[in-house]
Amino acid sequence: MAKKKKKKKSARKVRVQFKKNRQSRTRFQDLTKQSHENQEHVEDLETGERLSGKGQLSRYRTVIADDDGRTVDESTCLKGRVLRSIGANSISVQLQDGRKFMCSARQVLRTMARDGRNAVVAGDHVLLTPLSETDGVIERVEPRFGTLTRISRGEAHVIVANVDQAVIVASVNEPVLKPGLIDRFLCSTEKGNIRGIICLNKMDLGDRVRLQKIAGIYSRLGYQVLMTNALTGEGIDELKRLLLEKETVFTGQSGVGKSSLLNAVQPKLGQLTSSVSGDSHKGRHTTRVTELISLDGGGWVVDTPGIRQLQLWDVQTEEIEGLFIEFRPFVTRCRFPNCSHTHENNCDVKSAVEAGLIAPLRYQSFLRMVLNENKHQRAPSTQQVNEDEFF
Repeated sequence: MAKKKKKKKSARKVRVQFKKNRQSRTRFQDLTKQSHENQEHVEDLETGERLSGKGQLSRYRTVIADDDGRTVDESTCLKGRVLRSIGANSISVQLQDGRKFMCSARQVLRTMARDGRNAVVAGDHVLLTPLSETDGVIERVEPRFGTLTRISRGEAHVIVANVDQAVIVASVNEPVLKPGLIDRFLCSTEKGNIRGIICLNKMDLGDRVRLQKIAGIYSRLGYQVLMTNALTGEGIDELKRLLLEKETVFTGQSGVGKSSLLNAVQPKLGQLTSSVSGDSHKGRHTTRVTELISLDGGGWVVDTPGIRQLQLWDVQTEEIEGLFIEFRPFVTRCRFPNCSHTHENNCDVKSAVEAGLIAPLRYQSFLRMVLNENKHQRAPSTQQVNEDEFF
């Protein structure tokens, strides 16, 4: 019996909305106005003018797509990994054989309407068409996993894509340690399906006894906590072990020592570093571009510019409770199914805080995030925790 031929899956047509990069052509003539001003020569006026329809009101285009994005001829393309991306026309891509191409993104990629500000980011797996031995054009970005994202100017800013873990670097002083910012980064890693690792750096500037308290809070939750000093080498061997054969993004405030730690892990990297500002005691932006760096022992690391504020992207207020992993056993036992865990009675999360099952410092971070997402929500009457007592 003859086998039935498998039907070829037909390509899917997608109606794509484009950004406003096409404007209507300016009118060269205003026939009505000219006819009033020069009635004697109305018959001589040119009446055949037409305006292009490619203006702000017709920003749609039909493209052929499959489940992974735009359909392209893969037989003519090369597969690579984005090392760094500066705009849409300066994208460094490395192939599996080690060759590097400087690429631009295809117009359909960078004009396609997205809720993000960057079509191609460091860490992306892409298909490119070579134009020469060193230049190419990116045709398609493969689906991403393991992303670190924040809001920037109202849009999604994907910091890096396709990584396994994030080392959240926080200095114990200069700049001051901010547990609330650590918690925001941890929520971002939970959202992006990345393993979060906390690195307390510049240990020579802090009180070790007090710092054990904050380290204990996160260790009890299952997060790996490192205590490091890039100058003395403390904790560097353990950091190297965690980076082995992994793809890791280093993130945190400016001035916390991300680049210094990377130089300690692999001295020949030569990442630029700078001191903390003497006036504001805040870090200076030294690393300007997110960049993938290959490690000699295997694996990749990603150095990122410092972040002073981190607002979560695509997270509703009701989702925040699930990003705090210690809340999960208690949220289903609250009296009200829509409990916000801020001011309600019979809230099992609040009871867990009072019983010492949830750290008050973490609960305060949760409250600040909820209130930041919902500006109109009244502030809960809870006892404030003095973060200074930890440091």
